[in-house]
Parts: sequence; structure tokens; C-alpha cells
Amino acid sequence: MAITISINESVAKQSLSQRLNWLRAGVLGANDGIVSTAGLVFGVAGATTDSVALLIAGLAGMVAGALSMAGGEYVSVSSQKDSELAAISQQQAELHADPEGKLQQLAGHYAERGLSPELSLRVAKELSQHAALDAHAHVFLNLDADEQVSPWAAARASLIAFIAGSVIPLVAIITPPLSFRLPLTVAAVLAALVVTGVVSSRLGGARPLRAVIRNVVVGSLAMSLTYLVGWLVGQQLN
Repeated sequence: MAITISINESVAKQSLSQRLNWLRAGVLGANDGIVSTAGLVFGVAGATTDSVALLIAGLAGMVAGALSMAGGEYVSVSSQKDSELAAISQQQAELHADPEGKLQQLAGHYAERGLSPELSLRVAKELSQHAALDAHAHVFLNLDADEQVSPWAAARASLIAFIAGSVIPLVAIITPPLSFRLPLTVAAVLAALVVTGVVSSRLGGARPLRAVIRNVVVGSLAMSLTYLVGWLVGQQLN
């Protein structure tokens, strides 16, 4: 039936949307890794040119930031999953308590979308015979009763993305000769931020220019301000 096919297509689109959301979260995690680690190593570079100190600071920032993001993502998505499961459980309880009332509610939904009362009731009955909970969860909660978000997948994606982003400024500031460190790091960070800005805007269906400018400005401010703070602290210690 056309309505059943439409629901299946909508669920497939929802799954695609969830995958795009994870991808977008990964891009944002990489962006956070780039900016936060760049700011950290620039702050240390403002106070000292010691490569070991820069490496230790960068690695510590990478690990702490990645674990913090992964933990925060796990807690956030776990709360979302708990809410989804609670809402689905409520729908299931209502179906057991008042199946006829829920059938009329489902039929009323399709009637509001333009179907005749007779066709709305027939569609609701056919859907309820096969998967009543799925039908109600999709229509009234915009959820798939059998598929919820994964906190571990979200945490893993954030962890990997943050580390991947952090590697760029860390490698850029400790591998070149001293005289080229800062300009090469700035170039590497800004180039990476341009890429993440373009990708995130494309995923959101927006024009990339605004996202790129925003990324570059934020990254530049982070590096400039933390370098200034590091330089001032270094002057006081010296």
C-alpha cells in the first residue's frame, strides 16, 4: 500500500539523517580538536620554544580533550536514548491499555493529512495488524521502535574525530625547524579549518563561505590570544 511504502521511505530517510548527524558531529569534533589543540600549543609556544614541552602539552591536551568530548557525547546520547525508550514504552503501554483508542488516534492522524475517514481507518488497521508500535512510534514520536541512537558509537566517533583534528597542529608545531614552526602551524591549522568549514556546510546544505570565515576567525583568535597569554606568562617567569 502507498501509505506503508511512504512510511518505510520516511524511516529510511530518518536513518540517513541520523548517519548524516553522526558525520556532522564527527566533523565538528575534528574542528574542536584542531582549534583547542592549536590554542594550547600556541599558548605554550608563547612561553617556551622547548620541543619536549610542546609535545607534552599537545599530547596532554589531545588526550584530555578527546576523553572529555567522548564522555560528554556518551552522557548526552545516553540521556537521549533513555528519553526515546521511555516515550516508546509509554506508547506501548497505551496500546495495551486502549488499543481501540490508539487505532482511532492513528486513523485521525491520516485523516488530518487529507485521507478520507474510511481510508484512514483502513490504513490504520492494516498498519496496526503488522506493527502497531512501529506505526505509532513513527507517526507520533518520529522514532523507529527498533532502532535507537548508540551512546558508544557517538563517544567513539567524537574520540576519533577529536584526535584526528588534534594531530594537525601538534605535528605542525613540533616537526619543523624552530624558525618555521609558528607560520607552518598557522597555515596547517587554517587550511584544516577551511576543510572542516566546507564539509560541515555541505552536510548542512548551506553555502561554505560563512562557515569557512567563521572557522578561520575563531581559530585565528584562539591561536593569537593563547600565544599572547603564553608570552606574557613567559615574560614574567623569565
